[in-house]
Amino acid sequence: MERAGAGGLNSNECENVARKREMSEESEANTVDSLVDLPFATIDIIDDCGITDVPQINLERSKEKEWNNKDKIKKRKKKQKDDQPNYFLSVPITNKEITKEIKILQNAIIQQDQRLAKAMNSDGSFHITLLVMQLLNEDEINIGIDALLELKPFVEEILQGKTLTLPFEGVDTFGNQVGFVKLAEGDHINPLLEIADAAKRTFQEKGILAGESRPFKPHLTFMKLSKAPWLRKKGVKKIDPKFYEKFISHRFGEEMVHRIDLCSMLKKKQSNGYYHCESSIVIGDKNGGEPDDAELVRLSKRLVESAVLKAVQQYLEETQNKSKPGDGSSVKTEEADRNGTDSDNNRK
Repeated sequence: MERAGAGGLNSNECENVARKREMSEESEANTVDSLVDLPFATIDIIDDCGITDVPQINLERSKEKEWNNKDKIKKRKKKQKDDQPNYFLSVPITNKEITKEIKILQNAIIQQDQRLAKAMNSDGSFHITLLVMQLLNEDEINIGIDALLELKPFVEEILQGKTLTLPFEGVDTFGNQVGFVKLAEGDHINPLLEIADAAKRTFQEKGILAGESRPFKPHLTFMKLSKAPWLRKKGVKKIDPKFYEKFISHRFGEEMVHRIDLCSMLKKKQSNGYYHCESSIVIGDKNGGEPDDAELVRLSKRLVESAVLKAVQQYLEETQNKSKPGDGSSVKTEEADRNGTDSDNNRK
């Protein structure tokens, strides 16, 4: 006979052990339930083995939020692309003194950082932007040309026969990203602002998407970091004011406004570096009021293009009218003409 407890547990001890196990499991379950109710219960937990315990509902919410963000970004980019201007009104800088002084400024900056050479605007493209707009096809371009022609009498009324001279002095930037030569203060500012306002009104009345939400600030751009996006990867994230500090009060010269051009931002530039120009209006009496050679070439080209376009449209309309099913009158007329011709031949 074995003694109690010598080699195993009696029935009372077994019940006690079982009861303790049940109490322990119940306590553990209650602890887990209480943790679920706490704010940090859904936070990702990484154990020593690197295993992440992420609740499924949290994953779904995270994915849904990610998709919503991507959708918003996509819509924002599409809107920006849809509203992106591709044409502008330009006052070209033709004074060689201004061009020469800007080249000196650009070279001084490049000497301090050779990488910025790619961010410089070419000397043939210097201009003041009066208005930006979006013209999506040939019809809208023609409407833009009409608007530009309608702008001329408004400009003449604003200037009252006086010459508009723009003096340039000093250098500044837009957010250290775009470098420009400043337009000096003076009596020339108001008429220039009036011309820009008249241009915006004239083009918008034609149904053209034109103008910006920010106020018009005339300036002469000479460099843009956006022209060389790789500069940011090289550590060049802004235009250092030290690069142009010697030109803060520098006088660059004066430009007499004699022309306003409708230019494309995207089409191939001209051989002199200036933008592709659809049409122009001449301001004042430069060259005795006669248009220059470049203007004559542009006008001739536009006239030829318009004539060809009208001829093609007329041909297409006539072709479509002939192909439409009718009452057969045109066929009968042709047959009658042929019969009449045959009769005439028989008489001969």
